[in-house]
Amino acid sequence: MKLRCLAVDDESLARRMLEDNIRQIPFLELVRSCKNAFEAMQALQETPIDLMFLDIQMPGMLGTQFLQSLPEKPMVIFVTAYPNYAVESYDLDVIDYLMKPVSLERFTKAAYKALDAQRKKEALASPKAAPVAMPAEAESPDFFFVNVEYSLVKISVRDITHIEGMKDYVKIYLQTAKKPVLTKSTLKAMEEKLPAQGFFRVHKSFIIRLDKIESLRNKEIRIGEHEIPVGEANWEELLLLLNYTR
Repeated sequence: MKLRCLAVDDESLARRMLEDNIRQIPFLELVRSCKNAFEAMQALQETPIDLMFLDIQMPGMLGTQFLQSLPEKPMVIFVTAYPNYAVESYDLDVIDYLMKPVSLERFTKAAYKALDAQRKKEALASPKAAPVAMPAEAESPDFFFVNVEYSLVKISVRDITHIEGMKDYVKIYLQTAKKPVLTKSTLKAMEEKLPAQGFFRVHKSFIIRLDKIESLRNKEIRIGEHEIPVGEANWEELLLLLNYTR
């Protein structure tokens, strides 16, 4: 499924960042880019749009006013530097409200909200249609970003071997890097970024990728040079996940 997108922002730099973010999400397709509400209005008349990324403070007409004026509205994600329109946005039934500057991680979450809303809309429009099986990759992003020394670092989910929790920080071990990536976060936050299948929290301080396990012995997992403890309560469930029978 592809969502046809319209980017609307009067600032050229902000508009380019929107365009770049849209191009990085596989299920988003950038159709047009506009610098004000009037250009956007014309674009909506000329081509079908599923999702509009809309600035609010623009010359001539506010984004909120523009949205209210539309007889038929696409899904909308507000992207603004002003928090004071958030309450009004709820009344306009928008998908999400993003504050500038927007990280790609936050942008991706908003895009997935729109994708989920579109799926539900189509399911309601054709209730008798058989459900379509979606590929596993469509359920969650295959990458995410973390803060590392004032920079955003891209982490490929497929590259992760295991993650270690250290109070307010985590170490993300990657098969393509000699040193782990250290970022301020929690294991719980990491679990939310990972796909539901393929990873398992074996210990209060460790999440592992199941297909990277090389061996198990005495309730310890070996992945490369690392020996990872398995919590007593997690051992039996881990064996089940690995299809091990005694």
